[in-house]
Amino acid sequence: MELTILVCFALYTALLFFVMWLTGRRGAKGNEAFFRAGRRSPWPVVAYGMIGASLSGVTFMSVPGGVYAGDWTYMPLVFGYVLGYAVIALVLLPLYYRLNLTSIYTYLDQRFGLRSEKTGALFFILSRLLGSALRMYLVVFVLYEFVFRAWGIPFWVPAVVFIAIILLYTFRSGIKTVVWTDMLQTTFLLLAAIATVVAILNNLDMGLGELLKVSADKGYTRMFETDPSAPKFWVKQVVAGMFITITMTGLDQDMMQKNLTCKSLRDAQKNVMTSSLLFIVVNILFLSLGAALLAYAAQTGFALPVNEAGAVVPDKIFPSVAFSLSGFTAVCFVLGMVAAGYSSADGTLTALTTTFCYDFLGFGESSSSRPSRASRKSRLSELQVRRLVHIGFALLYLLVIIAFRPFHRQSLIDTLFDVAGFTYGPLLGLYAFGLFTRRKARDRWVPFIAVASPVICYVLKLHSFQWFGYRFGFELLLLNGLITFALLWLSSLNTKH
Repeated sequence: MELTILVCFALYTALLFFVMWLTGRRGAKGNEAFFRAGRRSPWPVVAYGMIGASLSGVTFMSVPGGVYAGDWTYMPLVFGYVLGYAVIALVLLPLYYRLNLTSIYTYLDQRFGLRSEKTGALFFILSRLLGSALRMYLVVFVLYEFVFRAWGIPFWVPAVVFIAIILLYTFRSGIKTVVWTDMLQTTFLLLAAIATVVAILNNLDMGLGELLKVSADKGYTRMFETDPSAPKFWVKQVVAGMFITITMTGLDQDMMQKNLTCKSLRDAQKNVMTSSLLFIVVNILFLSLGAALLAYAAQTGFALPVNEAGAVVPDKIFPSVAFSLSGFTAVCFVLGMVAAGYSSADGTLTALTTTFCYDFLGFGESSSSRPSRASRKSRLSELQVRRLVHIGFALLYLLVIIAFRPFHRQSLIDTLFDVAGFTYGPLLGLYAFGLFTRRKARDRWVPFIAVASPVICYVLKLHSFQWFGYRFGFELLLLNGLITFALLWLSSLNTKH
């Protein structure tokens, strides 16, 4: 089986490099291809590919496994996503296209000043580096547990291999390649889930409706938590889902860079709204997979994977069952897992490079339709700098993945949103203040406000139940944004923008 996994990994990787070769042959070249894909990406391709980019390894393994601890209470969060995508389509995308942005944080410089731009960019880098590294970590973790550990190979080896491959196939054309590889990755993610559900149905000799009925009887498909004090109370989930999408997609360079490669604003809006509806269907599929996995374990007596303390490890449920069903489901799982790993990191690596180059190194500050020899030399220098930055972020990415290994305890989807609640909140507050007020923030105070708000939220999260009898869930992100907004308001100059 280990050899089969490695062969699947190698073949899929070869397919990605073939896509890279195809996308690099025509159209925009150099930094224009890397940062903007020449703004020629077909919107249906972007919309379909965004499903894989949004799902990543966290949804692929943590959402099905999370049914063990949280039933289908993840679904109201997904309903909130649709509301968030509507805000992106109607508010944020028109702004980005009107200003012709490559890095979306350039807006903060135009609205408040250079320190605000760098603060927003830095919080994105921190947010995306941690969040995407956690997604990538999960894939490397499963490969290590099911292949490399038995061979005595250390955890860092598969991590190095993954990062090196992603660096190589994004090195030349960046976002131009990522738009098309995301489409490929989405296909294999969905294939793995569908193949496993079908195999379980055949094994248990029942239809999908019967399986869902059995799962409902066992309480696996409970969708709405009605206790207002619970972290996953459904109203909190919907509100949190909306703001998670606004921040983790609309204010995220990784996700928006793909949207900004569309030919027009109208195409980008169609892409976003189509993605939001597809996302509901896909998440129902993965939650159904989670219910099927638990029903399979209950009906057959399959022992769920546990850690050293004897506690069930939700993130291992899907791979354990997939590998036990058949060689076909094992292969499908490996292909889906590898696709999840690549989709977690390729766009992020490109976006981190873009943000650093534009918001910290000043790329794109001067341009001319007919460049002089000096400006052509400058563009050549920018190409070399961009490549060095790309390599640097790949190494940093690798360090985060390796460093997280001793801290993997809970389901990673909860860890991911815990991180997002603290790091994306200041971005939410900054953009809301810029878009919905005409006050001028004190640019020099913005970095301090952006740090103070997550600190206040962390203290509240630690003591909220003791002080108020209330436990914060994903809605902590909204509170973080509100605190940032309030502090910006208190510190702002009373002048019109």
